Amino acid sequence: MKYLKMSMLVVVLAVITSCSSTSVIKESKKTLKGTWTLNDVSYDRAGTYTINLLNDASEECMEGSTWRFIPNNNFGNYELSGASCDTETRYFVWSIPDNEGDEMNYDILLKPTDAKMKSETNTGFRIAISYLSDSQLQMTQTVNVEGSPFKITMNFTKNGE
Repeated sequence: MKYLKMSMLVVVLAVITSCSSTSVIKESKKTLKGTWTLNDVSYDRAGTYTINLLNDASEECMEGSTWRFIPNNNFGNYELSGASCDTETRYFVWSIPDNEGDEMNYDILLKPTDAKMKSETNTGFRIAISYLSDSQLQMTQTVNVEGSPFKITMNFTKNGE
């Protein structure tokens, strides 16, 4: 009898744990829904850097860009800003992979596509969601620079649904 109670407790805890991970992802998708502005890009160390975010554009063109996340079909797009920037709309498919029970640390996967949501290379970017609320989003991408990790942080504010 004792063994049966312990087994039931383990099963119940396993179900609760697996559901909480899924609920975090569902809630995050609902929160991401809408239009966001990329306010600024920063780095985890001092210095002047020339970067090409998402293999697409410079920090100067990315800052002020408008991003749209559509959770019902996991499509999205963004438009760069700046006088000397290509303002053509860029498209992507996005997802939030299962974070295996870690409710505090999870990523978003962004895969660039064309307007018909087809990817030429079928490759994308894994970026950590550092902070997400109804009005703020912070994503952090870690890349290697001269053999050591280098963090690029992107801060967004929500414009609306």
